Amino acid sequence: MTTLPRPRIDATRLWTDLEELAARTDPARPYTRRAFTEVYLEGRRWLAARMQEAGLQTRVDEGGNLIGRWEGTEPGLPPLMIGSHTDTVVGGGRFDGVIGVLGALEAVRALREAGVRLRHPLEVVDFLAEEPTDYGPSCVGSQALAGGLTPEMLAQVNPAGETLAEGIRRMGGDPDALARPLRRRGEVAAYLEMHIEQGPVLERRGVPIGIVTGIASMEWHRIVVEGRAGHAGTTPMDLRRDALAAAAEIVLAVEGIGRELATRGHFVATVGLLVNEPNNMNVVPGRVELTVDLRSHDEGQLAEGWKRIRGAVEGICRSRGVKWSARCMGRAQGAQADPLVMEALEEAARELGHATLRLASGAGHDAMHVARIAPMGMLFIPCRDGLSHCPEEWAEPADIARGTE
Repeated sequence: MTTLPRPRIDATRLWTDLEELAARTDPARPYTRRAFTEVYLEGRRWLAARMQEAGLQTRVDEGGNLIGRWEGTEPGLPPLMIGSHTDTVVGGGRFDGVIGVLGALEAVRALREAGVRLRHPLEVVDFLAEEPTDYGPSCVGSQALAGGLTPEMLAQVNPAGETLAEGIRRMGGDPDALARPLRRRGEVAAYLEMHIEQGPVLERRGVPIGIVTGIASMEWHRIVVEGRAGHAGTTPMDLRRDALAAAAEIVLAVEGIGRELATRGHFVATVGLLVNEPNNMNVVPGRVELTVDLRSHDEGQLAEGWKRIRGAVEGICRSRGVKWSARCMGRAQGAQADPLVMEALEEAARELGHATLRLASGAGHDAMHVARIAPMGMLFIPCRDGLSHCPEEWAEPADIARGTE
């Protein structure tokens, strides 16, 4: 029996790639490389060149995804897809998403250098706009792949008045082709994604590899509280309709409901954005907008959480004499990792001598959309103090190399 050589990851080369892509950032706000911007396109040009140097055929698909393809010995087989995203939030980090793309590229290099060729084609993918965009939607490219972009989503505009469809076209995509999935079930053999955990569990437990069991469902709501603005010095306390005071109670109610539901299973509730008007020191606030982010692995618990929050908001606003309204900003259905893919990842880690831990993801990822058309698996590596979406985000080079192996 022929024993194939074991591919060896070049950790130094991989780290150099990470540093070079990190240098392609908005210099005033490192690390910022938002999708649809010129600095993002600069990063993609750099990435496409690295893919081509590694022997991959590159293209941008109709959804604006950059894909590098390495043919297998049986090109008629559906491809294995490995990747993530290279866009960031404003003032984000160097590792979120990026290690999944550059790690996939390094894996291809290692296979080629070891003389190993797969039966299946292998595609390294940089999905367009995983992070929230100025148009509204996130996970733009992976949703396009799976047929999740609706005409309404494509028609949403950014502050400059450009539609998402126009933005996708500017990235090299073709929004006219997005009425159907770009890949159907069976057209991708499996999808793998490596990512920093964005949480503290692996680091605290001293485990180098996390095997993701599933990704939480999530939904986002915007609540508007309408009170009555007034002079801070002349409006008596008993005659005020203070929108901010009502909003403060709502924030605490959301937290309290979230804490209670979390005792019954994974559930988190967050008020992450609050806009106070007129936001003057000597004016009783007249209007407040706030957002509620809900996440759970249980759809029923998610529905219960929002129902209870609505009830709390109704009671708070009625008691304070203020009006309120709410609308759903969006929903994302969770996804379960494929059991066979999870087992394959665990077996590979065991062969390399790495301990693993199964854990669920509370953050959204491109993998949750790709799971609609293909078996999906995700691998987490530790990140320092669980920090992410900030310049302090950090992953050890050795951990990145282990995950890539």
